[in-house]
Amino acid sequence: MNVSVARRTIPLWIVFPAIFLAITAAHGPLLRLPYYWDEAGYYIPAAFDFFRTGALIPYSTLSNAHPPLPAIYLTLWWKLFGFSPLVTRIAMCFMASIALTAVWKIALLTTARNSVASFTVLLTALYPVFFAQSSLAHADLTAAAASLWAIAFLLRRTSSGIWLSAFCFSLAALSKETAIVTPLALALCELRKALGRSKENSVASTQAAGAPGLASETWDNSPRVPQVSRLRPGIPPREVPNTSRLRPGITAAILSLPVLPLVLWYLYHRHRTGFVFGNPEYLRYNAGATLDPLRILLALGHRILHITAHMNLFVPVLLMIACMLLPPLKESDGSGRERISFADQAIFYVVIAANILFFSILGGALLTRYLLPLYPLVILLCVNTFRRRFEWWPSLVALSAVAFVAGLFVNPPYRFAPEDNLAYANVIRLHQEGIAHIVDHYSHDTILTAWPATDELSKPELGYVSQPIKVAAIDNFSFGQIQKAKQEPEAYSVAFLFSTKYDPPHLLMSLGPKNEQLDRRFFDFHRDLEPQTVTRILDGDMVWRAQRKGQWAALIHLNRAAEAELQPVIQP
Repeated sequence: MNVSVARRTIPLWIVFPAIFLAITAAHGPLLRLPYYWDEAGYYIPAAFDFFRTGALIPYSTLSNAHPPLPAIYLTLWWKLFGFSPLVTRIAMCFMASIALTAVWKIALLTTARNSVASFTVLLTALYPVFFAQSSLAHADLTAAAASLWAIAFLLRRTSSGIWLSAFCFSLAALSKETAIVTPLALALCELRKALGRSKENSVASTQAAGAPGLASETWDNSPRVPQVSRLRPGIPPREVPNTSRLRPGITAAILSLPVLPLVLWYLYHRHRTGFVFGNPEYLRYNAGATLDPLRILLALGHRILHITAHMNLFVPVLLMIACMLLPPLKESDGSGRERISFADQAIFYVVIAANILFFSILGGALLTRYLLPLYPLVILLCVNTFRRRFEWWPSLVALSAVAFVAGLFVNPPYRFAPEDNLAYANVIRLHQEGIAHIVDHYSHDTILTAWPATDELSKPELGYVSQPIKVAAIDNFSFGQIQKAKQEPEAYSVAFLFSTKYDPPHLLMSLGPKNEQLDRRFFDFHRDLEPQTVTRILDGDMVWRAQRKGQWAALIHLNRAAEAELQPVIQP
């Protein structure tokens, strides 16, 4: 890259606070919401157990063997500022800001352009999946932040950078065990380089044996021209000594080190619980039941769509493809605008491919938050292609930003997890309204409902009730589960129903009944009965119902004879 196009970089001590303030302000209306879905089901109970007793393995919920770093992180915030959803969500906005600062650094290291870095951070922050996860207490965000910083250090291609990368990948693995796939994939690539270089050197040595004097010329297959560092903004080209880089074999070994703390955690978990990977049902759902070849193929198709089209991501991706049909533009000095180097792109592609394949094979639910570190890399490739090939490239960034903002509020015409955009806030508010009605009128009844409402009603720390309310649990509100509940009418007197998934009012994008059968077989798909239907089956009266953008909740009071309990009257 020519020195004339270099720009002075903005220091991170300015970038990070600016990002944190912007992220926190953008999430202002969401910061006081109580906990949602997997937050309520695992991550908050696990962190709350550690907060109260210092237990690394949760006891108020079944242990899934997730590593403890997110619980430790949240506990630190709760100790400093108090236990509340507000503190938790600000803590997660802080973690999202760490991740976005890493995105800034990666963009600078690969493009040396403040403009590209700024627009990449902006689009990443606005992308619906990333925006929604930025205030939710899931381990995936903590793992993504650590992984992105690991990639940033790796791009420096120095000895210290490799060690810092391994340290960050260790933090990622101790946040979410599945993050280990990224350093191992990169280590395998480095090992492949080492084996390839060893083979070339072996051939060269054999040839040199018959030609004295050539061995010293052929042993080191690196070019003899001075190596030039990637241009940093405001820093002129400089020669980089070969000693600053480690051999691929050593790099592979260092990048494999994050396995060690993860193994130690699993040994500790087995020592305390008797299980290595958490409770057997969790392991079966996320590993044993996912190894069907057809299921893997279907999941791979979903994952490819997640990383190229989901939540309006198709807008920048299609714009990038269109821009690639145009010739590269020229800088003011006549040189062509630089692409992200092939070596850097190779790191991106390895990370993307490894995660897509891994989460097509393992992981019961096809949650997009599992791919959280990949979205910034895809967006960076798009933005730099815009700049390289289209004169008015900021307009393409603006068009992508409009698409992402629309995706936050407008649900797509297909089924998706509400946590992929602001639909999750609608779910929380519906549950708040329904549970408030229960507290006002039925706080002494037993409530028939499904997870996560079972936890919302019985665990005050989740922010929905001040005192526990008795519940009778079923899996969901499908016909089979409602019929099962009907067989035990004495176990409950009120039913709290809600949509357990988003079902578009007008399902425009569907692959038909056959695909629905496959989803039911492999991805736990089911159809919730309408509240009116459940009311008839259970012989009750619907006393409350509300709906928000395709999500609904309802309360049914059952027509049962109440048992009166005589209490002695105490005369004053």
